[in-house]
Amino acid sequence: MKLMVLMVPLILVSGFVVIFGLRSTTTSSWDFIARQPAWLWWGHGNSSLNGASSVTVHAKESDESPPLINGFSPPPQAVEALPFEEPNVLKQDVSETSGPIAAPANEALDLARKTRHKTEHTSLEKLEAGLQKARVALKEAKNGKQADDPDYAPAGPMYWNAEVFHRSYLEMEKQFKVFVYGEGEPPVFHNGPCRSIYSMEGNFIHRMEIDGHFRTKDPDKAHVYFLPFSVAMMVRFVYERESRDFGPIRRTVSDYINLISGKYPFWNRSLGADHFMLACHDWGPEASFSVPHLGKISIRALCNANTSEKFNPIKDVSLPEINLRTGSIKGFVGGLSPSKRSILAFFAGRLHGPIRPVVLEHWENKDDDIKVHQQLPKGVSYYEMMRGSKFCLCPSGYEVASPRIVEALYAGCVPVLISDHYVPPFSDVLNWKSFSVEVPVSDIPSLKKILTSISPRQYIRMQRRVLQVRRHFEVNSPPKRFDVFHMILHSIWLRRLNVGIHDDQLAITS
Repeated sequence: MKLMVLMVPLILVSGFVVIFGLRSTTTSSWDFIARQPAWLWWGHGNSSLNGASSVTVHAKESDESPPLINGFSPPPQAVEALPFEEPNVLKQDVSETSGPIAAPANEALDLARKTRHKTEHTSLEKLEAGLQKARVALKEAKNGKQADDPDYAPAGPMYWNAEVFHRSYLEMEKQFKVFVYGEGEPPVFHNGPCRSIYSMEGNFIHRMEIDGHFRTKDPDKAHVYFLPFSVAMMVRFVYERESRDFGPIRRTVSDYINLISGKYPFWNRSLGADHFMLACHDWGPEASFSVPHLGKISIRALCNANTSEKFNPIKDVSLPEINLRTGSIKGFVGGLSPSKRSILAFFAGRLHGPIRPVVLEHWENKDDDIKVHQQLPKGVSYYEMMRGSKFCLCPSGYEVASPRIVEALYAGCVPVLISDHYVPPFSDVLNWKSFSVEVPVSDIPSLKKILTSISPRQYIRMQRRVLQVRRHFEVNSPPKRFDVFHMILHSIWLRRLNVGIHDDQLAITS
C-alpha cells in the first residue's frame, strides 16, 4: 500500500508531461507544415560543381527575399545549374504526431500519393524529371567534349564555360516550353513599343506571342509562365503624368496577378517562382514590387539591372537595352578595322543622371584623343564616330542601363562600362572583362591612363571578341539561333533550372 501511494502521484505527473509534450509537438509540427503551400528550393552551384545548396521557402517567409545558404555567388556560376537535393527539414511524418487535423490529413495524402504513383506521374513531375536530366547534362559538359553544332559552337574567353553554355543552350532548344497567359487587353497587355529605347519589351512580347518552338498552348507542359504586360505601355496609357501617382500601375499589375492566380493553379503552386515578367522601362523594378511575390520570388527580366535596387542576379535576368530607332538593326552593324580607328575614345550624350556630368566635366574638349560631347557638331554622325573609335564610353544615365553598350558592340567598338551596381546582360554566360573595360565612377579622371595602358595586342584581342559576341545582341526577324531573343530565353531557362517545384504539399494546405 505504501508503494502504491508513492507510485500513483508519480504516474499521474508522468502522464501530464507526456500529454502536454505531445500536444506541443503536434501544434508546432502541423503549424510548420501548414504554412508552406509548395516546396521551393533555390539551388545555386559553386565553381567546382561538388554539390548544390538548397533551402525551403515557406509562405510565412515569402515576403522576404529568398535566402541562399552560401550567400551571393557571382553570375558566372549560374550557368552551372546543379541537381538539387531534397532538404531534410520536413522528413518527419505527420502521422507520427497526434491531433484532430494532422493525422487524417496525412493519411489521405499518403493514400493519394500511393494511388497516384502506382498509376501515373503528374505533368509537373515529368517536367521536373526532364529538368533534372538537363542539370546532369550540364554537370557532365563541364569536363566533357563539346557537342557538335553545324551552326555555331561557342568558344573562347568571352564565355565563362563555353561547353556548359553550349550544352545548356541545346537542352533549352530540346525541351524548354513557355506558357503565355492570354488574359489582358492591348495596348497594355500583349503589346509594347518596338521603335524606342524600350523596344525590347515590345519585341520580346511580339516574338513570344507568335513563337512556334518554345511557346506552348498547354499550361501543364510549361516550365515557365510569361506575364505579358508592358510597363512602358502602362506608363503611357495608365499612368497620369501630372499626378505623380504610381498607384494605377500598381493596381494594374496586382489585378492581373489576382486574375491569373484565381483562374489557374500555377501561380499559387510556386508562389510565382516559375513565372517571369519582362520590362525595359526604368520603372520595371518598381512595377514588379506591386505584388511582393512577383518582385522577390518571380524571375524578372529587366534592363534596369541595379543591385542597389534589389536586382538579384541569381533569380533575375539582365536585359540589354537596345534602341531600335527604325525597328531593325539593318545599317547599324559594322565598323572599321582596328588599324583604321583613329579615335581613342568617344561619347556624346545629354546631361542625364549623376555620372555623365562628371565625364563631361573632366573630358569635354579637354583631349584630342578622347572625343566627349554633350552635343555633336553639325554634320558629324554619331554612328560614324562609333565606327571609327577604339573605345566607346557607356556611362549610366539616371538608371544603370545604357543603349550605348549594344550600339558599341554593333559598331565593333570596345565598350567602356562606367557605372555602379550594374549587372551587364547575359553575364551568367559572358565574361564581360574579356571584351569590355569596366571603369568605376571614381576613376573617370584616369580614363585616358586606363585605356592607354591596354596594349595594341590586347586591344585587338578585345575587339575581335566584340565581333564574336555581337551575335548574341542582334535583333533578327525572324529570330536566329543564339541571337538576343534566344539569349533572353536562355537566361530565363537557367533561372528555372535553379528552382525545383513540387506539388505534393498542396494536398496538405487545401
